[in-house]
Amino acid sequence: MQRKAARAATAVRRVLPGIAVLTALATAGLTGCTSSGGDRTVSDAKAGGSPAPAPAGKYRSLPSPCKAPELKRLKAMLPTPDSLTEEQREKLYAGAADTSYDGDRHVGCRWAAGTPSETRLLYVGFERVVSYDRATASDDDRARQVYVRQLTDAKLPFPGPTTSPSPSASSSAGAGPGPSASASASTGTGTSTGTSPAPSGSPSGSPAPALGSRVLEDLGDEAFLDDKLGAAGASAAQARSVRIVFRASNVIVTVEYSVQPSAAGTVPPSTETQDAARGLAEALSERFGG
Repeated sequence: MQRKAARAATAVRRVLPGIAVLTALATAGLTGCTSSGGDRTVSDAKAGGSPAPAPAGKYRSLPSPCKAPELKRLKAMLPTPDSLTEEQREKLYAGAADTSYDGDRHVGCRWAAGTPSETRLLYVGFERVVSYDRATASDDDRARQVYVRQLTDAKLPFPGPTTSPSPSASSSAGAGPGPSASASASTGTGTSTGTSPAPSGSPSGSPAPALGSRVLEDLGDEAFLDDKLGAAGASAAQARSVRIVFRASNVIVTVEYSVQPSAAGTVPPSTETQDAARGLAEALSERFGG
């Protein structure tokens, strides 16, 4: 009996190392399969992951439009009669803010000043454009869409590379901001003027030179100017209105400046009105880092 027991114990000792080896091999195999599957999962996740969203716009808020123009510039653009008190002038130059339900998206401010000879109106507006699907378009992309829509509404040529066919085809296409394109675009609005009638005091037959509605260079990321001449209310006088729109990243800036003479037959000079509006627009562009 003791010999049989000894033989059985020896047999068990010989079998156990083999079982241990088989167990170790099986465990290694399972581990290898799990690791390989995990690597494939990580790789698949990288390959099928969502693309990074487009960057947000440069500007997350808007400045106060009523405080954006310098007081010195406002006084030059909006002269007042001597009869106004200092308190009345302060109120006038403080401007009247537009009603806004979201001051970080759309704000505006208006000024009005009158003298016996004319009335002048000024408007400054800021619109911050936000893309609600930055997986497909950035804030800047959406802002450019807004700008292009306003450019199209002003009946101005879309800027960009164009071919140069015959002169007649070029003028009819209105490609580029040159004088011919500007004149074509201006007459297309019905009230815009590529050339203005001579202001009072100008020699007959030699009207003061004027630039019509056109795309502007070196103002923000892109800009245009819309110059219109029309009746000043019920009077027979001609009122000139100059609107400048420019884009600074994801913000659209609008400047509107109108001069309405009191006397019939008086035409506000285009160059002077445009220069005043453009000077303000350039100052605002600097505030946005342009």
